[in-house]
Amino acid sequence: MTNDNTVFKRRSGVLLSVSSLPGPFGTGVFGPEAKAFVDKIKEMGFSYWQVLPLGPLDKGNSPYCGESAFAGNVLYIDPRGLAAEGLISEEDVSTCLYCGSPHTADYGFASEKKRTVLEKAFNSFKELSSDAPLKRCFDNFVSTTDWLIPYAEYKALKELFNGTPWSEWPANGPCIDAGRKEYLEGLHCFAQFMFFRQWAEIRKYANENGIGIIGDMPLYIAYDSADVRNDVSDYLIDPDTLKPVKVAGVPPDYFSEEGQLWGNPLYDWVAMKKNGYRWWKQRVRTALELYDIVRIDHFRGLASYWAIPADAESAKAGAWEKGPGTDLFEALAEIPGYSNERLIAEDLGVFGTDVKELLAAVGLPGMRVIQFAFDESRESTNLPHNYEKNTIAYVGTHDNNTVFGWLWEAAPGERSFALRYCGFKGDDWQAGGKTSESCRAVIEAVWRSCAKTAVVALQDMLGYGRDCRMNTPGKPDGNWLFRTTFDAISQIDTDYFREINTVFGRN
Repeated sequence: MTNDNTVFKRRSGVLLSVSSLPGPFGTGVFGPEAKAFVDKIKEMGFSYWQVLPLGPLDKGNSPYCGESAFAGNVLYIDPRGLAAEGLISEEDVSTCLYCGSPHTADYGFASEKKRTVLEKAFNSFKELSSDAPLKRCFDNFVSTTDWLIPYAEYKALKELFNGTPWSEWPANGPCIDAGRKEYLEGLHCFAQFMFFRQWAEIRKYANENGIGIIGDMPLYIAYDSADVRNDVSDYLIDPDTLKPVKVAGVPPDYFSEEGQLWGNPLYDWVAMKKNGYRWWKQRVRTALELYDIVRIDHFRGLASYWAIPADAESAKAGAWEKGPGTDLFEALAEIPGYSNERLIAEDLGVFGTDVKELLAAVGLPGMRVIQFAFDESRESTNLPHNYEKNTIAYVGTHDNNTVFGWLWEAAPGERSFALRYCGFKGDDWQAGGKTSESCRAVIEAVWRSCAKTAVVALQDMLGYGRDCRMNTPGKPDGNWLFRTTFDAISQIDTDYFREINTVFGRN
């Protein structure tokens, strides 16, 4: 283990999806609200803003199974930024204003309105002279972004074939409108350009204010994606039928008694090793350009993964198979600017010694979640006194209940143990809200641990209940909807969080 003090300097962060930011457009965007959030957490002494994946959403609005491992979610583009570039009018911006609840995201509304203004902006963009600064920036983006053209073609054809999966597209027809295809490809290249342009401004602002961005990289991608279409040989897919042979998921665990059948195609690790893990190198390089630190979701799948027959009806039918292990990380080390210190391993769930050995071999910090700590054995590695320094400790993740919701729903024995362990001294653990003593006791237990970084979700900073949780694993709908408001953020007890960051040396 390294003795470099910079590696283990104690820090803290706030978890909040960009989609959850306040604002007028149905979802959060890369606008002044994002900068204001940076200002707020800086004021409280935090060092990191952790976001959820910034890629396209799936049909259930999850950011963990999108149509590209590289593309950005264009719903996060700020229409006001398009207007500032002179590409749309203020009247166009006003058409994107959302009059529904400020507490929930409306992805359907945002998608419809964003498409309209992006088309208007693209049409204006095309009228610019070839030597216009914005055109030169765009040309550079296209020429240096190797995944962009295949993705734009996938998106264009997806639309021209009425949304059907790529494997069902006719090989030789029907004839498509070549002009329309060219226009759509240009539109999607432009939309990605604006996404990365606006996000770069937000990240730069955060970094200039001493806030690092922790990003999130899903392990798997969707079958119906530009990446799979572009090279099926990287996946366990039958080359004749173009259908997956085995798919991803997890066995029964804390979140689900039946396990989870995700359905993502599994990687053909043998084939990927032969080509030098080129796709993974490209993916991690892109992620490191997007974020300061990258959390690898479902890291355990790189040691061994749960492989489920594609025709199985339940995740229980799966079996463990060996992942790429250290081979992959040896290949990733060839990426310019790569460092294991910029990665986090999401090592939650059921796993064996192979995951521990891989973590030790590559030196990545793992994760601990205090909500998982209070089982009957009282020996859990999620108990703060069992943490190692090279750990990222969470009050809760996007998949957890809120702390207040968890306390309410925990078995009496578990709740009693948790409150005693965390030093709760009050007489009313049932009181929630921004000054909830029971929530603060749990937060402080994480903060005083030896873990080098401690992270709290915004919902837990405000003592919200289960109705504000971000996601319930295994639940097919009603997820990813939480949004906060300007008023709620203003009510966070700034003095309290500044104090615990100071007292526990996390600033």
